[in-house]
Amino acid sequence: MLYREAGDFKTTYAKDSQTFPIKADRMAYFALLAVAFGVVPFLINDYWANAVFVPFLIYAIAAIGLNILTGYCGQVSLGTGGFMAVGAYACYKLMTAFPEVPVLLHVLLAGGVTAGVGVLFGLPSLRIKGFYLAVATLAAQFFLVWLFNKVPWFYNYSASGQITAPERSMFGIAVTGANTPAWAKYLFCLVILVALAWLARNLTRGMVGRKWMAIRDMDIAAEIIGVNPLTTKLSAFAISSFFIGVSGALFFAVYLGAAEVGEAFGIQKSFLILFMIIIGGLGSMFGSFAGAAFLVLLPVFLKNVLVGGLGWPTDLAAHIELMIVGGLIITFLILEPHGLAQLWRVAKEKLRLWPFPH
Repeated sequence: MLYREAGDFKTTYAKDSQTFPIKADRMAYFALLAVAFGVVPFLINDYWANAVFVPFLIYAIAAIGLNILTGYCGQVSLGTGGFMAVGAYACYKLMTAFPEVPVLLHVLLAGGVTAGVGVLFGLPSLRIKGFYLAVATLAAQFFLVWLFNKVPWFYNYSASGQITAPERSMFGIAVTGANTPAWAKYLFCLVILVALAWLARNLTRGMVGRKWMAIRDMDIAAEIIGVNPLTTKLSAFAISSFFIGVSGALFFAVYLGAAEVGEAFGIQKSFLILFMIIIGGLGSMFGSFAGAAFLVLLPVFLKNVLVGGLGWPTDLAAHIELMIVGGLIITFLILEPHGLAQLWRVAKEKLRLWPFPH
């Protein structure tokens, strides 16, 4: 009785094709934004910012980027951690070379640099696909980590090999550095996420997104009907890498503050982002958010319940987390390949028809 579309009439094509055509969905979306912008910043503290909110926002950007490439365009990538490292190191070099430039511009330019690198490593997708493309992007992951480790110019010849984010502010409020308040980090990442999610949603619903999905479903048929595989695949790599580069820049500058490429952006990071979109749902914006939320909240939940509540060893809780994630991936791949997003769609459909049988 609460979730219905009866009486929700559309008088234009624009209203009929909007992202949330049902009024209840629109109200829930705007209510969520109101809470995110108007309530959470006044309640958040350092623990919740560093353990839950900021990593969720950053991983959601990375998951959206990988979902564009893998979920919408069908190009498998295992180099997400390496592309996040490109964004992080590009942001670091820009922040140290141009300290007077706003940090937001540094983050966006780091995404642009990563987009160029993504196009370069996306060139093999014009000749190979599937498992072979996954191996090629995996090679990109190892090459980029090796490059940032072996060339001292990238970390400004630091003796430790680490990169450290200098303190930068916007509107007089620090957003990077040790003195950054929790609410400032949260709002900075939230604004970027909302803007990029809006951009991704419009791209995937437009002509560009339809070309991506045509290539994903059957590339030969797509080429026959006029879809250019060169520009379509490379545009997917460029836009996906831009999102991932922005997430890498935020992960380094806002979340970590200091990073070493092997520890912060290793192969584990690539698999983590891939697991997010598999569990959340391939080819779904909601799935990117759901997968990021699940894999950020799961270790926090296990740590508080198993370690803090029951007194279990920390390493045992970490192993249980791996077992749960692995089991869920196998379960979703076999029973529900579209992940949590499909379960949410089914739940909404049943709610619309309740109490009648479906």
